[in-house]
Amino acid sequence: MPQATTVSATMRAISQEMAGPPDVLELIETKRPEPGRGEILVRVHAAGVNPADWKIRERGVFADGAPLPFTLGFDVSGVVEKTGDGVTLFQPGDEVFGMPRFPHPAGAYAEYVTAPARHFAPRPPGLTHVQSGALPLASLTAWQALVDTADVRPGQRVLIHAAAGGVGHLAVQIAKARGAHVIGTASAAKHDLLRSLGADELIDYRTQDFAETVRDVDVVLDSLGGPNWARSLRTLRPGGTLISILPLDDTFPAAAAEAAGVRAVFMLVEPDQQGLREISTLVEDGRLRVIADTVLPLEEAPRAHALGETGRTTGKIVLSVVP
Repeated sequence: MPQATTVSATMRAISQEMAGPPDVLELIETKRPEPGRGEILVRVHAAGVNPADWKIRERGVFADGAPLPFTLGFDVSGVVEKTGDGVTLFQPGDEVFGMPRFPHPAGAYAEYVTAPARHFAPRPPGLTHVQSGALPLASLTAWQALVDTADVRPGQRVLIHAAAGGVGHLAVQIAKARGAHVIGTASAAKHDLLRSLGADELIDYRTQDFAETVRDVDVVLDSLGGPNWARSLRTLRPGGTLISILPLDDTFPAAAAEAAGVRAVFMLVEPDQQGLREISTLVEDGRLRVIADTVLPLEEAPRAHALGETGRTTGKIVLSVVP
């Protein structure tokens, strides 16, 4: 039987009723969800903000067609409040983090979320909720791209675009932990930070053309798309891998990739408890640190989106739900 604790029947959440700019996000009071079979109810302490969030907000629809109104957010760090039937992995009081239900609505911009228990893992020891709330989507994207998809190995050369961004700064560290030679693109102001995270070579995209200077790369992780795809092909050795974390469209040079003998793929991140545990181990070993560039209260979700859309932030933006 579900285990019960005294929990409010309502909660604060950020909702949107129409597509549009950041100010369509509104703080509301709504009914608190109940965990179903195999699910846990998590009291959210922090919720990470990701590009996927503001893209969904602008379109007004999730990729699976989930209609308005809805609550955005996938990254969660919090405490288990209740467990549904059949859950043995966690119990009330356990601290967890995860990326539940992605790419389907998870509703992380709220005081409570429910999701399958195995979409979560124990929160990394030593991290605050804000730090662990910044990790799931970005770190799982980097892990699944570089480890599961590309199988990065010691001595390989890895090029990471937007290396100081949410995914990028974690990808630099994961590639380095795998023994790779890491090359990153970022503005010059962010080079010192990236060197401290383990980057071996850095390209200032504002003054240098990476496509003219970088060669014999084994793996490219691209979060930019468009013209960057074709330019990235020029850096890869035959047999190399170009991984886009943006969906491929008709601008992707598929014929050129095939002619160059390059593997080119689109990777969509998935909920992954084992990946979260691997990431937690890297954190505990001191080989991975997450940068929460900006922390704002839940009610300032519109401001968080406006900042994120500038494309100038370093690391992650996080909403603090429990002060």
